Amino acid sequence: MDLINKALEFEKRKMKSLSTSDRVKISREAKALILDLNQIYKVKKDEKIMDIMKRLTVIKRKVEKRLRGLPLSA
Repeated sequence: MDLINKALEFEKRKMKSLSTSDRVKISREAKALILDLNQIYKVKKDEKIMDIMKRLTVIKRKVEKRLRGLPLSA
């Protein structure tokens, strides 16, 4: 259950005014947490774990969207 606590702490982190390298680190950490939680979910099939993974995925997508930047207009 240490992994779940780590994921919950990750969610509570401040995500404002981050540098590019901070965004990359957050994205990688989120991916690692999601994959580790998925291994637990495969065994236990607990919906709470799935909900945590979904919330982490939303955070990860927001960070990656900001990393990619705005698309160039034609």
